[in-house]
Amino acid sequence: MKTIKTAIFGTGFMGKVHTEAVRRLGNVEVAAVASIDQASADSFAASMNIPKAYGDWRQALADPTIDAVHIGTPNALHYPMSEAALKAGKHVLCEKPLTLTSAEGKKLVKLAESTGLVNAVNHNLRYYPIVQQIRQMIAIGELGDILIVNGTYYQDWLLYDTDYNWRIESKDNGALRAMGDIGSHWMDMIQHVTGQKITDVCCDMQTFHKTRKKPDGAVETFTGKKSKAPAKFTEIQIDTDDFGSVLLKMGERTRGCFAVSQMSAGRKNRFEIEVYGTKSSVAWNQERPDELWIGHRNTPNQIIIKDGSLMLPKAAAFADLPGGHSEGYDDAHKQLYKRFYARIANPKVEIDYPTFADGAWGMHLLEKCLESSKKQKWVKA
Repeated sequence: MKTIKTAIFGTGFMGKVHTEAVRRLGNVEVAAVASIDQASADSFAASMNIPKAYGDWRQALADPTIDAVHIGTPNALHYPMSEAALKAGKHVLCEKPLTLTSAEGKKLVKLAESTGLVNAVNHNLRYYPIVQQIRQMIAIGELGDILIVNGTYYQDWLLYDTDYNWRIESKDNGALRAMGDIGSHWMDMIQHVTGQKITDVCCDMQTFHKTRKKPDGAVETFTGKKSKAPAKFTEIQIDTDDFGSVLLKMGERTRGCFAVSQMSAGRKNRFEIEVYGTKSSVAWNQERPDELWIGHRNTPNQIIIKDGSLMLPKAAAFADLPGGHSEGYDDAHKQLYKRFYARIANPKVEIDYPTFADGAWGMHLLEKCLESSKKQKWVKA
């Protein structure tokens, strides 16, 4: 099998995650990394044993040996990097949200279609084995007609006004932070497992810290929870959301709600979905990824543990390890990348990953949430 060579754009938290997951595939080589400057690129390349390091991502796109790129940079760079990569003939896997606006998302979809290149958005949370089990249970009718969906995505890493990350500032992140960063995951997930689209939203968002202390120096995502207030900092005004809650409709019958927060003490990365149907219901929490709760009306409820040999056949394909061997966050990335690169190796392989079209739709929903919050009313998606 031909080795596919890829480049990683971004040397922060997600750059490491992407690099490690790609290396588990076998037929893909992390051949290059690109960062904001040469020193950062060289440091990351040395620490991860990557042969080429570029201080300018455009140099990586000019490298004829690179087949694909992973974009794990601040959100403001997603569109220009994805556009340039497609024009350079590279397959693209981009972090979410895909763009800062739905208009940009539509442009990328059109460009990707015209090039025929493989394109994906990193909604890795779809790829936990238990999530796929839920999806198949719904698809074959085990839950009946879906009546209600609800859930949360709560974190605590930005609880204090001394907590800082590039996502805090709209110039790098876009207008939506908690809703854009983790709300995008929740909305993608609920549509993925139910097979239904969100049709209407009523959203309210809040910024609890109107100012924050920005340290004079770089801060990696999810780090510094126990650190003291930075010795040197600049107090900045905050124009992105710490919290958001959404009422939603999925067509004529299904109703639901969800909330997202980056300021919920003790919740490290609690992503939870609940789906209630006319026959039964299910609940799943990412912090306990191998467990599936199944609820019944007239018989005892169940908790089942991930075991590929006992799962529905289409879901079992997402469990590479035997029962009793946990598959978590890193594995979810690997499952997505496995399918992305399978399509690159063989264009006839089924598309079984979120594409730029999914990313553009997700950005459209985020804009509708922002519109609803500003108007304090329901809006149609």
